[in-house]
Amino acid sequence: MSVVRQEDAPRKALAPDRALYQAHTESLMMAVVDFNDGPYEQPDPPHHHPHEQVSYVASGEIIFVLDGTPHRMEPGDMISVPSNVPHSIQLLSASARLIDCFTPLRDEFVR
Repeated sequence: MSVVRQEDAPRKALAPDRALYQAHTESLMMAVVDFNDGPYEQPDPPHHHPHEQVSYVASGEIIFVLDGTPHRMEPGDMISVPSNVPHSIQLLSASARLIDCFTPLRDEFVR
């Protein structure tokens, strides 16, 4: 895979009003995740995965809960998530866009 154009990229639905598109190499993945179902009264239930993750807030305001600790984040902020550490988000705005990088690849996101 080389160039992924936003307007041509296939979207993968994660839930109603949540979708992503992605690009990857053999061992590194970047996903653009759009959330259009906020604001939330509470954070999503926490989840974890064996992948290391770095997230960048491109738009919107969120609370990123990492291992039980809430972090209020806005555009330009980043957070690192180690392997298997529980995490979740709470949208404070109506929508948000996160840029997530994962290693190794998240097979469930690869088309």
